Amino acid sequence: MAVEKRVVFKSAWLPWVLIAPQVAIIAIFFFWPAAQALLQSVQQSDAFGTSVEFVGLDNFRNLWNDASYLESFKTTAIFSALVAVMGLSLSLTLAIFADRVVRGSGIYRTFLIWPYAVAPAVAGVLWLFMFAPSIGIVSYGIRQLGMGWDPLLNSNHAMALIVMAAVWKQISYNFLFFLAGLQSIPKSLIEAAAMDGARPWRRFWTIQFPLLSPTTFFLLVINIVYAFFDTFAIVDAATKGGPGKDTAILVYKVYFDGFKAMDLGGSAAQSVVLMFIVVALTVVQFRFVEKKVNY
Repeated sequence: MAVEKRVVFKSAWLPWVLIAPQVAIIAIFFFWPAAQALLQSVQQSDAFGTSVEFVGLDNFRNLWNDASYLESFKTTAIFSALVAVMGLSLSLTLAIFADRVVRGSGIYRTFLIWPYAVAPAVAGVLWLFMFAPSIGIVSYGIRQLGMGWDPLLNSNHAMALIVMAAVWKQISYNFLFFLAGLQSIPKSLIEAAAMDGARPWRRFWTIQFPLLSPTTFFLLVINIVYAFFDTFAIVDAATKGGPGKDTAILVYKVYFDGFKAMDLGGSAAQSVVLMFIVVALTVVQFRFVEKKVNY
């Protein structure tokens, strides 16, 4: 019979003191801004906040009547799906190759980790320069192949640009977790399968990938949240939501309407909707996707 182990503190206040710094950080940087967003979403104010009027749910009703806002849902869904799927697939592939490298593995892995140290805004500018129609070295190569490339005018090209930049920025984070997961799998399982005649591809799908399911599930949640929130700087630096508003994902539209269009109430309502969308997606993933995870 298993014996349950419990930690007993001499003082009843000690546990609360230990978690107080974390509780304070969460309260100040999450709950307080969230409460302010909820309050502002039912108000309408001028650009300087000197005149505030309670409008109830009018800000939310205006959102559903805004065609550009509804279109940003489609843009965000496409962008998030591409970033998550491509990011996880490429990271897992690189982790598999890195796990097999024997000589120079430290150098190889260090190069793959470097992109994570780059700020999102810098990543956006870097990819914009590489793919700029007039001066970009990559766009020059594309033109030499006889293909047109102009993310400033072509919506598909602009979407491809921010997806590539976002995937490149996050690939190191995913790579680290996948590599750690692969290295934690007992080599005896792989060797036993190889002795039974299983080829590398079959060994991966029947042994390694199922054992990586907790890591994959964790990274799926993280990458969805990353695509919804942390890619704002990349979009702002690379395309500024253009051409037109074809790459204006939800988080960028919150910024644009709030700080450029000066619609503070509408922007707050958008942030509340965005927050509930991300929370709902996370709950759905834990409710349904986690059932297929093998712990």
